[in-house]
Amino acid sequence: MSEADRPGFGDVIREARRKHGWSQAEMGEKAGLSRPTIARVEANNDVTTATISKLAEVLGLRFELKEEND
Repeated sequence: MSEADRPGFGDVIREARRKHGWSQAEMGEKAGLSRPTIARVEANNDVTTATISKLAEVLGLRFELKEEND
């Protein structure tokens, strides 16, 4: 799978949110974030690690950072 074919972080978050049946506003409320912040995340804009942590917790997701082998 090429880099262009991989879903972005925001795509993964959007899909998880939809599986929970939440609107952006509902997820934002649960995570302590604003609806515009959720929209920015889902648009694959830059996000802070604090935002990632809050979203992962409320969605029941685990994320990890790892080096890719060349």
